[in-house]
Amino acid sequence: MFENLAFSSVTEFLQMGKYTFHVWSVYGLFAVFVTVNLYLPRAAHRQFIREQKRRALRDAQTAQPIEADEGRPDANGGE
Repeated sequence: MFENLAFSSVTEFLQMGKYTFHVWSVYGLFAVFVTVNLYLPRAAHRQFIREQKRRALRDAQTAQPIEADEGRPDANGGE
């Protein structure tokens, strides 16, 4: 299985010949790309859930006084 490897040692693998900077920078950019693409949708989903909870709480708080005022007569004397 390991007979056909292009590198004879780990050091040679890490140095990648004369292309060390180019190869490892691409690996680094790929890692950043994958991490960002996994993180941003999760962060947006959490923000969306927080916003929906805040709206539901606000709607529930504004609906309570209206329900409590329904039994009282109007200030104009009407009901």
